[in-house]
Amino acid sequence: MSILKVSRMGHPVLREKAKPIDRGDIKNPLVQKLIDDMMETMVEYHGVGLAAPQVHEGVRLFVASLETGDDSSETIALINPEITPVGNEIVEDWEGCLSIPDIRGQVPRANEIRVRALDRKGERLELRAKGFSARVIQHETDHLDGVLFFDRMRTLETLTYLDEYSRYWTKRGDDEDE
Repeated sequence: MSILKVSRMGHPVLREKAKPIDRGDIKNPLVQKLIDDMMETMVEYHGVGLAAPQVHEGVRLFVASLETGDDSSETIALINPEITPVGNEIVEDWEGCLSIPDIRGQVPRANEIRVRALDRKGERLELRAKGFSARVIQHETDHLDGVLFFDRMRTLETLTYLDEYSRYWTKRGDDEDE
């Protein structure tokens, strides 16, 4: 396996709409290697998700480490995902991105979603996700459509560097809980 180069904001691949992967191509060794390499790259850079365009591949594929509900997580590949919100609840929370290093911002997202996709074996997969896992899936699916997280922000007032986020914003949140 290999650690892949992550494209950074400004690279055109991040603004292009990715192409679907034909179901018959999923078992191709090159696609399987891409999935393995993306998983290794995501772990290397301490991410929770990574979309193919972020590693210079314009296909509708992402990997993500999703909560399983028992304080653990599972890393899966989702191919050609289609998202449907469940309910109307929108939650604004912090996001970052491996392609926009050291930047955070508050982004509104559906709190619960249903996603239909193909897994790495080419089998149909449908799952419901809520909270953080739903946020990760929506963020990574946005990458497949050429959308970056700050495109979804209601205001840029919370756009901050990671150092300032840790210094000011997390303290603000801690003060509100007391």
